Amino acid sequence: MSHFANKLSASVYVAGHRGLVGSAIVRLLTQRGYNSIIMKSSGELDLRRGPEVDDFFRKQRPEYVFLAAGRVGGIYANSSYPAQFIYDNLMIQSNVIDAAFRHRVKKLLFLGSSCIYPRCAPQPIREEYLLTGALEPTNEPYAVAKIAGIKMCQAYNQQYGADFISVMPTNLYGPEDNFNPETSHVLPALIRKFHEARERGGDSVTVWGTGQPRREFLHVDDLADACLFLMRNYSGDSPVNAGAGEDLPISELAGMIREVVGYRGEIRYDHSKPDGAPRKLLDVSRLRNMGWQPKISLEEGLKSTYQWYLRSTGQGAGTRL
Repeated sequence: MSHFANKLSASVYVAGHRGLVGSAIVRLLTQRGYNSIIMKSSGELDLRRGPEVDDFFRKQRPEYVFLAAGRVGGIYANSSYPAQFIYDNLMIQSNVIDAAFRHRVKKLLFLGSSCIYPRCAPQPIREEYLLTGALEPTNEPYAVAKIAGIKMCQAYNQQYGADFISVMPTNLYGPEDNFNPETSHVLPALIRKFHEARERGGDSVTVWGTGQPRREFLHVDDLADACLFLMRNYSGDSPVNAGAGEDLPISELAGMIREVVGYRGEIRYDHSKPDGAPRKLLDVSRLRNMGWQPKISLEEGLKSTYQWYLRSTGQGAGTRL
């Protein structure tokens, strides 16, 4: 077991602590008793600016880093802002990874994404399928940036003997998710759509695409648990997939969310909108074989996420119709 596991006073920097993943990591670190967590908002520290990042690492001297900062979004956001997605992510991860090496961080965990894998990769997707085929065009700039982050961690390990690891999560959801209809991923977007349709008494909800693509979803608190597990138990160049190990069609997800929200109207599908990749199921056998598995079921996670959405929008616990 690593030094990280048995020294609760170790200084731990969580980059992107206000985001979906970063906030979950901070919650879990706090629950586990870590008492020297370093957090800086983007207003306090712009990770795209190298001199600022270097100055921060020189002054703070974090021992461990969770690199969960970055620009993220769904199909609409990726298609609309490709330049920001590739630039922001490349600059953030390049600055943080290099500063972590130069200021002697003991271990860094880089958060990637399942979109790094080829669009038509065999299912389930194994870690070694990286760079074996063309990417999904709708989020290629983001995927290219994340692939560069993995390769950068590998290069620093190989050239300098760093201990930088990469984790590739599947589709995530949970507290602090982004519910903005223009920039959110499919699950929070559907929660908001069904809730607003219920509130206004709408007779139908329109879902992008055909409803046929299959997706895998992991609660972000489970991912945080996997990240701490890997920080304690894994060192190596290969990225590690983190997922639920099972997927479902978007149409089935929509039905589950309709039930959780208590909406009684019809679900329609807009076939003029893109589906994205037909399937993205991760092979999680590597992480399972290390001894980790998720604890939160999709049904349980959807219920708690909807309750969080209601509280965060000032709507209390909600009333089922």
